[in-house]
Amino acid sequence: MPVCGTNIRFKADDIWDTPDDGKRWEVIDGALYSSPIPPIAHQFCLGNLLFRLAHHLAAHRLWELVPGPISVVLSAEDAVQPDFVYISYGRAHLITERCVKGAPDLIGEVTSSDTESRDQGIKMRRYAALGVGHYRLLDYQNRALEAHRLGAGGYELVGCFRPGDLFRTQLFPGLAIPIADIFDERDPRPAASRRPSD
Repeated sequence: MPVCGTNIRFKADDIWDTPDDGKRWEVIDGALYSSPIPPIAHQFCLGNLLFRLAHHLAAHRLWELVPGPISVVLSAEDAVQPDFVYISYGRAHLITERCVKGAPDLIGEVTSSDTESRDQGIKMRRYAALGVGHYRLLDYQNRALEAHRLGAGGYELVGCFRPGDLFRTQLFPGLAIPIADIFDERDPRPAASRRPSD
């Protein structure tokens, strides 16, 4: 639910004036929202996914994967703080000193029972309307990764991946992530890359 009544319209720039209280403050379609600090399971799963994505992007010289907290200003009334974004070379101009200004190639959110209605509702609709080409929803409670791709009528579900599945995507050719690895809370580094003291 929005923090303030629906009769008040907020601007994207209002996020710069929100309290420095550890919460994530976002303006979505003119409404102000806040989210609490995420639980540790959220961070474990996010870290596992981003480690594998970053390794692939570096190996193939693809461009920027930016973990949250990162501010993304999508319109005059939309400024969000997703869990991660991917920006290709062709959109490098969107990166400013303060934020990403415009629609990145991909936005990812780690969702839970506390945030799923927003992540699968207003955020998904706004991201589609504002031209974010790919949307990922990582559900650590139900151990699932949803991949959505922007189509003519909004997002289309490409697939829902669970432990036992191998996640692949046209956005990152050659990427293959065993979904079980994302939800494994152990050290995500391949054994060969660890020092004996680790």
